[in-house]
Amino acid sequence: MKKLLIIGLVASMTLSMQAQKQLTAPESTLALSVLVEEPVEPAPLASKQMLEQKLNNLLTQNGIASMDYLGQFFITARALPTSKDILAGPPTKISETMEVAFYIADYYNQLVFATTSATVKGIGETESKCYMNALKQIKLNTPEMKAFVAEGKKKIIEYYNTQADKMIEKARALAKMKEYEQAMWIVSTIPSECDKYNEALKTGMDIYQQYTDHMCNVNLAEARAVWASEQNAIGAAAAGEYLSKIYPEAKCYGEAMDLYKEIKGKVLDDWKFEMKVYQDGVDLESQRINAMREIGVAFGKGQQPVTTNLMNFIR
Repeated sequence: MKKLLIIGLVASMTLSMQAQKQLTAPESTLALSVLVEEPVEPAPLASKQMLEQKLNNLLTQNGIASMDYLGQFFITARALPTSKDILAGPPTKISETMEVAFYIADYYNQLVFATTSATVKGIGETESKCYMNALKQIKLNTPEMKAFVAEGKKKIIEYYNTQADKMIEKARALAKMKEYEQAMWIVSTIPSECDKYNEALKTGMDIYQQYTDHMCNVNLAEARAVWASEQNAIGAAAAGEYLSKIYPEAKCYGEAMDLYKEIKGKVLDDWKFEMKVYQDGVDLESQRINAMREIGVAFGKGQQPVTTNLMNFIR
């Protein structure tokens, strides 16, 4: 009986440890940009939003996040009418068949990683309604669609597995030049499925600490300067703008807090500003990782191409 109890206890502990490991394992951090070209007649303007929604849903169903800006890898779709018939009424209606092509591609290197297509038909009293009704018929939960996303994901992970070392080294070099935001953007794009994810994450957090320390010194100096020049509600508001950019883990956060208390003591309730703090009850490391990624994403959003012909290599 004792042996059975011991075996049962060991088995229970093993299952508990396995469950804990599964809970703490990193979820997929792979994200694709959703990109649809501006429609041309006879396609209505609303067709762009519908295709974007379809692509967002397709990614979500396959465990991939979507980005609202253009990154290196994107998913797109194009609808091409192949036949049109006029149906006798009343009322007279239009029947149109369309071939919708889907692509997952690398914008930087001008490469298509995966493609598939779906044939849909729409009927409507106008060509615009016909077009929209056809797009509504696109089915996302099909073996072909799942295979399409899986192939694109596989190629992207292969890319990161071969390029991650270079990306990490580039990020470290940028950090040495105090190009912290760009450095964090580079490492934060390396997904958890990549073999080098843990190294990339560690590098990103090291750079994040350098960034917070550097920006703390910069913003604290500015806050002190404006407060020294005008020690009233106006000066407090100006100082608060700088203090609001200081992260809690920065080395000079204590000094910033001292200045905050000094200002608070003089302007009292006229100053509604509060120092940045992390949320109670939420894993601190997760909040720091999210902060690092948010800084990287903000930089990435500012690097959008100026050309509108983004997909000329897809034909």
